[in-house]
Amino acid sequence: MIPLEPNWAGGFAPSLPEAFRSVAVPTGAQFWRKIGAFTGPGFLVAVGYIDPGNWATDLAGGSKYGYTLLPVIVIANLVAILLQALALRLGIATGRDLAQLCRQRFSRSAALCLWVTCEVIGSAIALQLLFGIPLAVGVCLTAVDVLLILWLANHGFRCIEALVIALLVLIGGCFAMELVFSRLDAGAIAVALVSSPQIVSDPGMLYIAIGILGSTVMPHNLYLHSSIAQTRSYALNERGKREAIRFAGIDSTAALMAALVINAAILILAAEFHRTGHTEISEIGDAFRLLGPMFGTGLASVLFAIALLASGQNSTLTGTLAGQIVMEGFLQLRISPAARRLATRLIAIVPAAIVTTACGESATAQLLILSQVVLSLQLTFAVVPLVMFTGDKALMGIFVNSRLAAIGSWSTAALIAVLNGWLVWLTVS
Repeated sequence: MIPLEPNWAGGFAPSLPEAFRSVAVPTGAQFWRKIGAFTGPGFLVAVGYIDPGNWATDLAGGSKYGYTLLPVIVIANLVAILLQALALRLGIATGRDLAQLCRQRFSRSAALCLWVTCEVIGSAIALQLLFGIPLAVGVCLTAVDVLLILWLANHGFRCIEALVIALLVLIGGCFAMELVFSRLDAGAIAVALVSSPQIVSDPGMLYIAIGILGSTVMPHNLYLHSSIAQTRSYALNERGKREAIRFAGIDSTAALMAALVINAAILILAAEFHRTGHTEISEIGDAFRLLGPMFGTGLASVLFAIALLASGQNSTLTGTLAGQIVMEGFLQLRISPAARRLATRLIAIVPAAIVTTACGESATAQLLILSQVVLSLQLTFAVVPLVMFTGDKALMGIFVNSRLAAIGSWSTAALIAVLNGWLVWLTVS
């Protein structure tokens, strides 16, 4: 392992050198062709907003509180749209990702592990539900995704994006069918969306709400987006970067709105358990077993497990990329793509295998929810540097945050810090 050499941005070589500026952007093309060229990174990021950690928090919230926490999902998604827009702007404007800038401008401490075991556990749970594979074995089987990433990377970054989008479409289709089976209360959903849940007065609701925030606005997604926004070969001048920020922003917003619909569908589906009296869905497996009898068709359970498997596999793919970006950005080490992805995958798999073996299969949902709360606690340490960097005129130049964006982003960072502080106080007291 040797240090990376500086690149054209005056900082470090790109964290994904095999994908850096590898996707051509047509010059002089019409709007829809440009949109097509920039479509992809936003959907890789959106995967983190509908991963198995989201499933655990949405199922817990819906089954216990019905539609009450729907506004929390909407607010968390709006926060995500803002923060991901800042992340892609940072990557495009500076030519460096968030991890590289933290490494360059802050201390020389070791890389932070900003992705957790929930993606691996999610795939393992799905394999157990569909095929009866023991959870610990399922965790180990998810290592195969490294080979898939390597094979796809050899065929271009667009192949990875295509696979992720296809799996997202599959997830959306499965939940569309689930909602067809369910008996939705449109009036109650509309009332919940415009209501203000009293989360501060209910510690249990606050815990799940912050879990939803942590599972929706995930810190490793900010590192991921700031890097993969640079996979497009846009012109390295003011006009080219401005155009890249515009089209990447459209891609990101569209993808995150799709993730919002899926997240809301999961919670709405879970509210059916609340309506029928099953208010304590403690495990994802409980939802799988109860869906069929509740809707009168075994297909509901099968679709649920298929969607979970697609979600877990998607998350392992993007989680491996995010881990690579964090590791290289902070450590500045050059190793082969195969060894790099194997290392980041093992860092996620080993703790997951230990936890599932030690705690057993009955604690997976609680572990997933806890992991999302921990992510939310870590979020401040990613959001504050992001807001600082995008508000730095010397670094961003003409792409620095506007006054309105600065107010919105710092308010968001403060809100996250306050909610996390409130959670810690409740836990201690």
